[in-house]
Amino acid sequence: MDNQSTITPGHMNRSARFDTFIFDLDGTLLDTLPDLVELTNATLRECGYPERTQLEILSFVGNGVKALMYQAVPEDADIDDVEHAMKRWKDLYPIYGHRFTRAYDGIPDTIAALKKGGAKLAVLSNKFDGAVREIVDAYLPGLFSVAHGECADFPRKPDPAGLLRTIDELGSTKERTAYIGDSTGDVKASRNAGVYSISVTWGYHTEEQLINAEPDLIIHHSTELLQFLK
Repeated sequence: MDNQSTITPGHMNRSARFDTFIFDLDGTLLDTLPDLVELTNATLRECGYPERTQLEILSFVGNGVKALMYQAVPEDADIDDVEHAMKRWKDLYPIYGHRFTRAYDGIPDTIAALKKGGAKLAVLSNKFDGAVREIVDAYLPGLFSVAHGECADFPRKPDPAGLLRTIDELGSTKERTAYIGDSTGDVKASRNAGVYSISVTWGYHTEEQLINAEPDLIIHHSTELLQFLK
């Protein structure tokens, strides 16, 4: 497929314009997979479990640390053991951090251009809340007005509550908002919230998976977002 935007069946069209852009984090703004692999395998080793391959861990990400660890531990692990592993993962996070994480090509400049153009910008992720704020401040400082991860007030996507609350925080509306992500869950979150859905091909899901999810638009480079700025 060439590097042109792919319009897919949806409720809006190519002429859509927005002043509010909310982004998923992992696989959309930042490639965090190398750090997730290192941290997850360190947790598994400490808990006495076999390590997982990068491809396996890639298939586990996108639905928060709880879902990640429930899939990473052996199938015969009991609930208490899984909960312990999840706690250790969070405990080890500050130690392993995000030293291998990087922004995807063009992301910092594109986000800066959107901000300069007057867009309202936010991050909404299934990563736990403290990590979202830390990593956004580290790699994309000063670009987002709001950044949220999973917590009591922001349930995991595709629940639309977090997306709708973020839109409200930005002083915007569903009709003026596009949600940008790399996963089928991000498309579902957009649909559930009633906002325009933009999927990116540079993240952790294949273009075929994204097409099957039927977002409103699929893009191949972040600069394509600039054409939708109101």
